[in-house]
Amino acid sequence: MQRKTYNALFFALAGALFFLPFLGGVHLFDWDEINFAEISREMVVLGEYVRVYINFEPFWEKPPLFFWLQAMAMSVFGIGEYAARFPNAVCGMITLPLLFHLGSRIYDQRMGLLWAGAYLGSVLPFLYFKSGIIDPWFNLFIFLGLYFFILGYWKRGEMQGVQLPCTQWVYFIAAGAAVGLGVLTKGPVAYLIPVLCMAVYWVSRGFRMYVHIPQFLVFSGSVLVVASLWYSFFFADNFQEFIAYQYRLLSTPDAGHGGFPGYHFVVLLIGCFPASVFAVQAFFDRQSRDSGAQQDFRKWMKILFWTVLILFSLVRSKIVHYSSLAYFPLTFLAAYTLHQIWTANRKPSRWEIAGTAAIGGLYILLLLIVPFAGTHLEMFAPLFSKDPFAMANLEARVHWTGWESLPALVLVIAITLFIRKIHSGQVGSGVALLFGGTALFVMLTLIALVKRIEGYSQRAAIEFFKERKGEDCYLLPYGYKSYAHLFYAAPQRAGRACFLSDECQEYVLNGRIDKPAYVVAKIHKAAELSGYPGLQEIRRKNGFVFFKRVPE
Repeated sequence: MQRKTYNALFFALAGALFFLPFLGGVHLFDWDEINFAEISREMVVLGEYVRVYINFEPFWEKPPLFFWLQAMAMSVFGIGEYAARFPNAVCGMITLPLLFHLGSRIYDQRMGLLWAGAYLGSVLPFLYFKSGIIDPWFNLFIFLGLYFFILGYWKRGEMQGVQLPCTQWVYFIAAGAAVGLGVLTKGPVAYLIPVLCMAVYWVSRGFRMYVHIPQFLVFSGSVLVVASLWYSFFFADNFQEFIAYQYRLLSTPDAGHGGFPGYHFVVLLIGCFPASVFAVQAFFDRQSRDSGAQQDFRKWMKILFWTVLILFSLVRSKIVHYSSLAYFPLTFLAAYTLHQIWTANRKPSRWEIAGTAAIGGLYILLLLIVPFAGTHLEMFAPLFSKDPFAMANLEARVHWTGWESLPALVLVIAITLFIRKIHSGQVGSGVALLFGGTALFVMLTLIALVKRIEGYSQRAAIEFFKERKGEDCYLLPYGYKSYAHLFYAAPQRAGRACFLSDECQEYVLNGRIDKPAYVVAKIHKAAELSGYPGLQEIRRKNGFVFFKRVPE
């Protein structure tokens, strides 16, 4: 028990060491990061925590729980990038010891170490704890809800191989409460996904009931009670708008994010390296040495994985984080495979070694190419010749030292030592070096590259908006969608910034304005503004063109 406590504390500390530093080292990125941070900033400015606002107008697309967390962080650390990303770092510090606890409870401490280590040391799961988007908390609540539902089902059926001290009703209520928090975080899809998993499990049992209707109603009622803490206020005025948005999200490429049908397969395979390489084998492993609870939990994890993957492959919007809930079952399945290898003291298969080397090699190659390209832009500029905005981005003055490829060496060493340790029978130390090395690789890559890449993509516009902070003026991004002018110019009231409104755009460009107006356009859209009287170009920088109009 003491060792188990120490291991849990180790993962909490590892989360703090990896996720808390450098959160504010780079500007927030459009679209989602700045969107959510601006909502939270306006909560703080207005002192309004029941209704959600953007540009000081009601925003009905998202419920408020995540924004409450960001607003609390902003109240402590001040409004900025660090506070916007802080809640997800805390989520990581909670998730890692939680996964260790679950793995230890269902299997043993070795499984707990592998599951938490796989989550920490895989690329996208790590990155999301350094971000300011909703999904880490949203996914955690859904996963916990499904987990507690499974425990309730096990308690009811007296599942062998696991000790359950609470009654089944406690587990079903806890499951509903967790899912209800998910609904308060991002919306009804938090309820839809676990219910789909329950339905698939029911089909897999030959349509035999495994929980009774009253138990499912207790679960659903718990969801409703928790969610209604806010939705009861919200739906009175915004029910139709909210439902219309949820339908549009599922049926259209929202915000222009389309993609091919296998998009999320590729995202999970490449993005969840190295866990994804080892998860594959678990889908085909039919060994029966596991206890009843272990076999059943593995079945649930497969169902969760395929439900998320198929659901969001069918949804027309293709955004990377839509499939991020699959990180939980994917890392579990990777841990399961590694647990089998470690317990049997055998070597991974050739294709697992080859897959680790191949996908790791892609990351290494990318990290070698990007800094080289940064110092030899003239060689790569022809690749962007048909995109005037990208060509102008390359004019940004970004300083490259030549050391930005150093994280690639970390990954080379980690993969090499993993292979050597595995071949010498030291499975535990080999796995620790692989996932620990990958976590360090991702951390160092973020420090070395992200701020420099941001220097090309958006920094010129954000610095312009920051210069307008405190100035009594109008701000308008023209021809592209952005929240940057809201968050970085930081208006304290409605009316200063214009946002996705034809009426607002018309007023700034043609209306009788009462104070200066600034318009920001990407270079390929700037010519469209040449015909507006009184609109003067004042600056061009890195693909952005800045205009000013003064009152007559």
